[in-house]
Amino acid sequence: MFSIYKISQTWGEIVSSSPIAKTYSFSTLQQASEYFLKQGWTDGLPINLPTEQEVSKFIDLSGKSYKDVVGVEPVKGREITMEKVAINSVMAGCKPEYFPIVLTAVEALLESKFNLHGITASTMGAGILTLVTGPIAKEIGLNGGISLFGPGHQANATIGRALRLVVINCTGSRSGEIDKATLGHAGKYTWCITENEDFRPWPNTAEDRGFSKDANTVSVFAGLSPIQVSNHSSQDPENILRSFRDALFAAGPNQGEIVIIFCPEHMQSFKKAGWTKNQIRDFLYEMAARTNDEWGFGSIPPGPRPTGSEITPSALTPESFTLLVGGGAAGAFSCVIPLWAGGVGSQSVTKELI
Repeated sequence: MFSIYKISQTWGEIVSSSPIAKTYSFSTLQQASEYFLKQGWTDGLPINLPTEQEVSKFIDLSGKSYKDVVGVEPVKGREITMEKVAINSVMAGCKPEYFPIVLTAVEALLESKFNLHGITASTMGAGILTLVTGPIAKEIGLNGGISLFGPGHQANATIGRALRLVVINCTGSRSGEIDKATLGHAGKYTWCITENEDFRPWPNTAEDRGFSKDANTVSVFAGLSPIQVSNHSSQDPENILRSFRDALFAAGPNQGEIVIIFCPEHMQSFKKAGWTKNQIRDFLYEMAARTNDEWGFGSIPPGPRPTGSEITPSALTPESFTLLVGGGAAGAFSCVIPLWAGGVGSQSVTKELI
């Protein structure tokens, strides 16, 4: 018999203040997982059962009470409590030491400028890209290296999954209901990374955004599917960066923010040539530009199509490029990650750990 929380269909309430509101009896773990799946409480994958004992570990670590409110979803006004975040973290397979990251990320998701409802209800199909910086990333074993977006790393997999389960269960954004993504992408299951510190020669994203060098922070981005960029033929920074032109064209003009992850091989070439973040941003801004006639056939929002020979850049400013270093040391594969609604309709948020 497994003792678990009674969870309402909308997750808008817990039946009583007691951790155990109802006891469910299942013969096997598979039976329990199938029950949760039928209720629409999962992402389609098996879950860890949110037992009283396991959920209490997370709550106790936070030093908060079950009913404390982490935040309120701005559009629907739904309160998301410590208890709800803990339940979903357990279901996702998180360790208790990951909980501060999940809590901070949830706080970031609920900021109005992130526009959580917009990105989850849209047909554009964004995932939540979560970036963790600071000593905590290494402490919990977050992967920033080989197979950056791939399987095999519990912290990456379960933190990202916990956020998706929070979105599903605390806001009602289930596939086919509120979630109307035309395609979506695999990052909607889980998408949590850190940078490859062994190859990062410049300040991290948190430092760029005003936090101290050793601050533990979480950043969230409404990321569309990554566009891989390959260049094995050159070590010249300008030639490498020209490889990004078509990927940036696919993203569309006047991006308010766009994420680029440079692999270590490309990063080593920039470092050897003495290029800084600002030099790279400036070059990308000037290089990734086209005439309005060209953009008129590209990926731009609905409405009047631009025409003429006037040049329009892919980004609003050089600072619109968020530059990260990640991935394995072998293979000259980097990527461009466009953001939902051009990085304007949803803006990334960085917060220091709670």
